[in-house]
Amino acid sequence: MQPKDRLQYVLQLADNALIHGQRLSEWCGYGPVLEQDIALTNVALDHIGQARMYFQYASDLEGLGNNEDHFAMKRDAWDFRNVLLLELPKGHWGDTIARCFFFDTFNFYLTEALRGSQDPRIAEVAEKAIKEIAYHAQFSAEWIIRLGDGTSESHQKIQQSIDDIWEYTGGLFEKSTADIAAQEANVGPDLDKIKEAWQQKVDEILDLATLKKPEGTWMQRSGKDGQHTEHIGFILAEMQFLPRAYPDATW
Repeated sequence: MQPKDRLQYVLQLADNALIHGQRLSEWCGYGPVLEQDIALTNVALDHIGQARMYFQYASDLEGLGNNEDHFAMKRDAWDFRNVLLLELPKGHWGDTIARCFFFDTFNFYLTEALRGSQDPRIAEVAEKAIKEIAYHAQFSAEWIIRLGDGTSESHQKIQQSIDDIWEYTGGLFEKSTADIAAQEANVGPDLDKIKEAWQQKVDEILDLATLKKPEGTWMQRSGKDGQHTEHIGFILAEMQFLPRAYPDATW
């Protein structure tokens, strides 16, 4: 596996965790009830912690002396490799739960596979993160069932959220050059196999929730190649403002 591909693969993992965590942090103080407010804030911190571990490895791979703060705070939008699904606006509670459900389910199967990665650093991060990620998947799946099999209003809203977000799930399984290289080197899994497990679990949870899986087959792509929606700019403007405004500040 070429060093460039390994670095890009690690950045894909890191950027997904960072952008997802940043979006979820927007719920801090705005959750529907205090317990869920705190729970989602903690989930956001879990993802940011995972991003930090991957960025530390990216720093070692790059070899230019850039630390994790540089990768998070000093890169521009086209340098990020997260999937488009994770940069969508937080929307209402159902929108966030639908986005979490699709990603958390994917992330669980991906991380479970990465525990057996031939790259020791990636395997180490996956091993540390798997318990958190398993909880994330359980949390969002339970909320899908709760909303889908709840009141007529909650059912209608979560179904609409799923319908609106569905086209962005394809990006989870789009194979970048780094994904292909990682698979060939046994550093990362075959995303086709991850997709099979993901589809089975998604079907199972939606059935329990009395919800319908969207029938559309056209999917949004990009993200891993640095092409993003306009939403990434707003995320970075908020997240990166302070270190860019005061680049020499120390804490």
